[in-house]
Amino acid sequence: MGGYESIILTVITAATPLLLAAIGELVVERSGVLNLGVEGMMIVGAVLGFAGAQATGSAYIGALCALGAGMGLALLFGFLTLHLVANQVATGLALTLLGLGLAGMIGEAFVGQPGIRLERLHIPGLSTLPFIGPVLFGQDLLVYLSLALVAGVSFVLFRTRAGLIIRAVGDNHGSAHALGVSVIRVRYFAVLFGGACAGLAGGYLSLAYTPQWVEGMTAGRGWIALALVVFSTWRPLRLLAGAYLFGAVGILQFHAQAGGVAIPSQFLTALPYLATIVVLVIISRNRVLTRINTPACLGQPFVPDR
Repeated sequence: MGGYESIILTVITAATPLLLAAIGELVVERSGVLNLGVEGMMIVGAVLGFAGAQATGSAYIGALCALGAGMGLALLFGFLTLHLVANQVATGLALTLLGLGLAGMIGEAFVGQPGIRLERLHIPGLSTLPFIGPVLFGQDLLVYLSLALVAGVSFVLFRTRAGLIIRAVGDNHGSAHALGVSVIRVRYFAVLFGGACAGLAGGYLSLAYTPQWVEGMTAGRGWIALALVVFSTWRPLRLLAGAYLFGAVGILQFHAQAGGVAIPSQFLTALPYLATIVVLVIISRNRVLTRINTPACLGQPFVPDR
């Protein structure tokens, strides 16, 4: 495997969990809900995905367990914020803390156990092509799913009636309610979709990225996914570019260390998070672009007939 081919493959692997988590959160925020619990849903998805694969011997069942774990925590978040009208920011932060603690408790029995890797697909005649074969036709199923989700979300949000309803609820939930739209139901579906994507993102970490369980293995990726949604100005195709850009920045530190670059390892480790801050500062300066695409009711609670 050539050097460039190896780098591209590792960038794809690093970008996929960010893309999965961020595309789910983009739909959540488009509906007007701000869920800061992405990190918590990812880590629980990672441990339960690993546990499911260990119990059944199938990485695909493990991925389904990860998806279910993310949806379970998202359902809890939805109940607290949509039905009980709890503060979304505080509830999201609490969800992250709950997820980290829960994952540490469940994962204690799995530390040090070898994992079951999600198999890469093999397409006869295509996967063996030089360079382009492994890059385009030799990825695992979740890589292709992440790309399909970007295309699907983009199409649904901007080309279908369902997408129009989601955006209407996010932009003006009062008017949407007056037109007969069930705001709470729409937001529930969006929150559950976001939880499923975050759970899958965590499962990808423990089943494909590094097939093992390590406490804290999400390592802040949930927060980067949240920043990516802002980076993309709530646009799916921009999100795709951002996820791969941040994935490349994350991989850069490993290649720089392996190449003996005379830069402190602590700085290289912090590089993805530093890049996140820099990008957000740059984007925040373009207030017109941000104002146009930001859901107007983002983070605002909705209570019918109040």
